Amino acid sequence: MIRIKKNIPNILTILNLFCGLLSIIFSMISDIELASFCIFIGMIFDFCDGLSARFLSSFSPIGKELDSLADMVTFGVAPSMIMFQLLYFSQSSFYFNAETLLEPLSNNSCFFIAISSFIYTICSAIRLAKFNIDNNQIKHFIGLPTPAGAIVIASFPFLNVNFQENILALIICNLIISFLLITNIQLLSLKISMKELKLNTKNIFIILLIFTSILLLFIFKFVAIPFIVVLYLFLSILNNNIK
Repeated sequence: MIRIKKNIPNILTILNLFCGLLSIIFSMISDIELASFCIFIGMIFDFCDGLSARFLSSFSPIGKELDSLADMVTFGVAPSMIMFQLLYFSQSSFYFNAETLLEPLSNNSCFFIAISSFIYTICSAIRLAKFNIDNNQIKHFIGLPTPAGAIVIASFPFLNVNFQENILALIICNLIISFLLITNIQLLSLKISMKELKLNTKNIFIILLIFTSILLLFIFKFVAIPFIVVLYLFLSILNNNIK
């Protein structure tokens, strides 16, 4: 029983990884909305594994490494696959599939623009590697967390936007999100320990962010996600300047 209890966080991490793998598969078969949905579910498992680890006091080196590897798949590779399909579709009016894979790359100019989406994966790998060796990211984050960047990209398929008319905006968004992952800006961490349950500026901003996010999600659904991340960045920078 004790062994099962100690492995609950790892089981949740594996479920997060499984969601990431499913997302990649759904992207490959051109069902990008379902691919995005898998990322959202993966984020819930990612939140729960950390919460359960703190609640059960079940921390281990293998759990930390497993969490980063799962995050790399679900929040690093899977979002890039969605962005890849969006960029490809915005140029050709159809998604990249097995038939287009057989075409010579020299005849497939859409492919070369679409692979710019992989910049996000590269920046995610750098972000997670820095996080693993940085002991200063316990009470705050340095750079945008990979789950936050991932859900922004995962929300794009649900936006009422004609990407064929906004391919440049799509590329710029991918570059901005990728840059935010590796920036040195200090951002709020939503992890609050029992010792920190006091009304200070940081916690007021976190409470404001949580309640505003819930309200926006309730009213606007997935469309609200990019605005929530912008609000998160704004409150974090404001918190840094108030200190």
